[in-house]
Amino acid sequence: MSENQNLLAEQRRALILDEVRRRGGVRVNELTRKLGVSDMTVRRDLDALARQGAVEKVHGGAVPVVEASTHEPGFEAKSGLELTAKEDIARAAAELVTPGSAIALSGGTTTYALAHQLLDVPDLTVVTNSVRVADVFHAAQRNSGQRQGAATVVLTGGVRTPSDSLVGPVADRAIGALHFDLLFLGVHGISVEAGLSTPNLAEAETNRRLVQSARRVVVVADHTKWGTVGLSSFAALEQVDTLVTDAGLPAEARADISEHLRSLVVAGEPVDDTDI
Repeated sequence: MSENQNLLAEQRRALILDEVRRRGGVRVNELTRKLGVSDMTVRRDLDALARQGAVEKVHGGAVPVVEASTHEPGFEAKSGLELTAKEDIARAAAELVTPGSAIALSGGTTTYALAHQLLDVPDLTVVTNSVRVADVFHAAQRNSGQRQGAATVVLTGGVRTPSDSLVGPVADRAIGALHFDLLFLGVHGISVEAGLSTPNLAEAETNRRLVQSARRVVVVADHTKWGTVGLSSFAALEQVDTLVTDAGLPAEARADISEHLRSLVVAGEPVDDTDI
């Protein structure tokens, strides 16, 4: 399958997922008309989304997966969702990074995408509790040698979660002893009432330490995270300086966010520099 065909499939699946979440379910014949593709193509897309755990197939269509607030998807399950949005968010977030600064990246598939965008920013010190994020920088150093200006990476210890984050007392102590200019934080859910939340209690505590150690907090989250609430809240919206998201965020959500956050950056849209 060509690169263009892959992109089209990804776009279709993103549209299908949005439709399922917005309407509470869709039928195959409705999607074929809306997308202008065959039944077989729609069924393949639904199969792919079902394998990722994003939808539940039912006779003639699909419905949302009803998840408990304690459900924590693994890294691989999340990595296949909203790929284009995550890449757009990563590029926009990378523009906030100044060469020579000390930054922190939490675990998550969006921060993983961001790590790739930061490889050419010189003289960074990167603190992370994500095995995946650390691997991005280490792999780049192995492939290019010890080039001048390569990032210095500090990986916390801790207990590994399904999303390949390191959490628990060891991680908390390591993070608590550090101070960084900028924290990029991936989240399971974000809402006005619950703030930032995660289904993992230990990860919630580690994220609190990350927020406390940062001079500035930037949340990187695609629009599907808005309105999702995990078991444990670890920060209020007022503790966030900037949210970097994608154009799929609805207007009413943008209005709510503007009342609580200092800055909203929508990837691909103009940024008001006075807000950052």
